[in-house]
Amino acid sequence: DPVITRLAIDSRRVVPGSLFFALPGLKSDGNRFIDEAIARGAVAVISNQDRRFGGQKVAFVKSLTPRLSLAKISRAFFGYPDRALSLIGVTGTNGKTTVTGLLKGMLSFSGARVGSLGTVGYDLVERSLPSFRTTPEAHELCELLSQMATFDCSRVVMEVSSHAIDQLRIAELEYNAGIFLNLTRDHLDYHGDMESYFEVKKKLFAGEIGPKPQHAVVNCDDPYGKRLLEELKGDAPIAFGFCKEASVRADSLKLEPDGCSFELVWPGGRAPVKTGLVGRYNVSNVLAAFATCFALGVKIEDCIENLKSFKGIRGRMELVEVGQDFRVIVDYAHTADALKNALGMLREITPGRLVVVFGCGGDRDRGKRPDMTRIAQELADFCWATSDNPRNEALSEIFEDMKTGVIDPTRISFVSDRRRAIELAMKSAQPGDCVLIAGKGHESFQEYGDTVVPFDDRRVAAELLENIKLGEGLKP
Repeated sequence: DPVITRLAIDSRRVVPGSLFFALPGLKSDGNRFIDEAIARGAVAVISNQDRRFGGQKVAFVKSLTPRLSLAKISRAFFGYPDRALSLIGVTGTNGKTTVTGLLKGMLSFSGARVGSLGTVGYDLVERSLPSFRTTPEAHELCELLSQMATFDCSRVVMEVSSHAIDQLRIAELEYNAGIFLNLTRDHLDYHGDMESYFEVKKKLFAGEIGPKPQHAVVNCDDPYGKRLLEELKGDAPIAFGFCKEASVRADSLKLEPDGCSFELVWPGGRAPVKTGLVGRYNVSNVLAAFATCFALGVKIEDCIENLKSFKGIRGRMELVEVGQDFRVIVDYAHTADALKNALGMLREITPGRLVVVFGCGGDRDRGKRPDMTRIAQELADFCWATSDNPRNEALSEIFEDMKTGVIDPTRISFVSDRRRAIELAMKSAQPGDCVLIAGKGHESFQEYGDTVVPFDDRRVAAELLENIKLGEGLKP
């Protein structure tokens, strides 16, 4: 009956007193590292295999579902922190980070302490941490929630990835609200097909991995959202969007270069809204936040007032400006649908040419590569295809997949070096043009094999623009 002082799933992070979970994985099996964990001081092990070590005073528990065991034990170990907090989970292929940021601002408006967890970072109110994955592993997540409860947070808004749902990282947690934004092609290298992808997302709302959220907020404009609304009909979900059936919707939408305006309609009334966020899809994100606040009983008029001060999210349609006479936008768009949304929005507000720099990640869904190329060519005047975290895959192979989506070879150039591609795009820009640098957004690195190289699209773009401003020009 050992005393457990730490939970670990990585043998390299085991210290004396640790309970080691030997989790099966996609790349390696945790059972291979049990001996190392014991050597480092693990006093207990949970595995899906039979005990295979002897002579050591180590407690052993066999679990057919070690990930579920990790989730349950993590909650207990950290004192069931979700019970002390109002948890709000945001899921969907695109928009999670923006909606999480919007909700944090709206829910903090009256001085409430609201934490957030997501792709850009972990804001614990008292301190901030860099994000190491969109949704942390169960023991890391519960530890972060425990810290936020200690810091007197009342609510936590968190991005919930499909991997987190499928791998039971959020199992057993009690959510006050769950938000479904959309579902478009992504992560099929993991899920296999769109139906499986949807079924995983649905688990958050259907109570398959824990209690159902008290409130379900769903995008009625998305085809999979419509399907989810139908399947959740008995739970009275709240629909948001542009459709007439939406409980929270936008009427009289006006898209402008510096933002959007519309009339917000909700069960409690109507009110004019203006936001500096650009594009129709960002209005959908704003509606998701309003609908969630309505479900939680927050005064919508306060949310509208708070929206006026929302400046956007780092790396999400972020303007890079040093006095040039053309626009440069950095965005995280790394799926065909996200690229379509970004380019479509910029097309509406760009008087000149629209140029895009984009790439496709290595060791990921190969099927989306031609789709992204096709979308880029359909909506941009010229495309610079380049590297975007090639990881362990040869860039030449990624380019070959992308080239199957080429529509007009005269309007696309494949450039291996990302900085060079951005440089060439800058050089081609004229007054009134717009250069979209897509794919990495807030990321400050490039992944090559097992190596991480510093690279920040925003900083690179700013440096190149400063060179132009100083008259150094760009090398042809």
